[in-house]
Amino acid sequence: MIIVLKPECSKEQVLMFTDMLTSQYNVKVNKWEGVHSTVLGLIGDTTQIDIDYIDAQDFVESVKRVQEPYKKANRKFHPENTVIELSNGVKIGDGSLQIMAGPCSVESEEQVTEIAKRVKLSGASILRGGAFKPRTSPYAFQGLKAEGLDLLKAARKATGLPIVTEIMRVSHIDMFENVDIIQVGARNMQNFELLKELGKVNKPILLKRGLSATIEEWLMSAEYIMAGGNDQVILCERGIRTYETFTRNTLDLSAIPIVKSLSHLPVVVDPSHATGKSWLVEPMAIAAVAAGADGLIIEVHNDPAHALCDGAQSLTPDQFDSLAKKVFKLKDYMKDNI
Repeated sequence: MIIVLKPECSKEQVLMFTDMLTSQYNVKVNKWEGVHSTVLGLIGDTTQIDIDYIDAQDFVESVKRVQEPYKKANRKFHPENTVIELSNGVKIGDGSLQIMAGPCSVESEEQVTEIAKRVKLSGASILRGGAFKPRTSPYAFQGLKAEGLDLLKAARKATGLPIVTEIMRVSHIDMFENVDIIQVGARNMQNFELLKELGKVNKPILLKRGLSATIEEWLMSAEYIMAGGNDQVILCERGIRTYETFTRNTLDLSAIPIVKSLSHLPVVVDPSHATGKSWLVEPMAIAAVAAGADGLIIEVHNDPAHALCDGAQSLTPDQFDSLAKKVFKLKDYMKDNI
């Protein structure tokens, strides 16, 4: 159940009202204070609550029952967009466009630092790179692991770019203490034990949509993290598996406006993993921005032909520079004209 209180409702009235709800109806009350109103989200068995009685209170503006199983990720509970702010002032979800760019896999300090410098010059605000790589084949390159994390940190020191990289298991959480954004990959979207532990971490989590996950399943995975106390969740659409085999996955651009209508969490798009083809990355990135994405995550490699991982979907720094110019120009146009 969601109760929206009138702007003139005093703090004393809010306190007395929430105390009454928790004691009389045995529900948990989450409170969100917005600019113009206060919203109360009731979690638990609300079937015994007389909705007409609640609506009759002078300080109540509206009340409605919620059917969706996700409460903390639900826009009905949290009408205003969540904005994720990193330590260097970069904000995701505030109406700006942020680009996370870098190699699929960290290969050497020279490689990742050179790419970081190039993508920063083109406007990227966050460095992406894989230290731990989940691969379909056990014989494929699995990443440099802890050494890869150290190389990402070296690139951050050289460029000032925050880093986002993927975690694979609960036991690795301590290793990610100095990572700016922890990524949960598509294969781990429903690794609920990992999500529970990340709920205890005071750090943004980039949650990728699972290979065949519905939007509700995706939001429920975000709910696992938020239920643990961590509200800093960024959703990432990276394509889903369909009957089409021409592309690596099928990029679900409709998910962007759908999720934004259902949830207050920021949404970024990964056209690299979605398409698997470098020549499709730019048009899909442009389409994602047009659909309302808060950010993009793009794979960039200085020598894609010899990349140890996913070279076919990686852009060169020059190609990324061209893409960045176009998407930023589109974002500016949308801001001024739409």
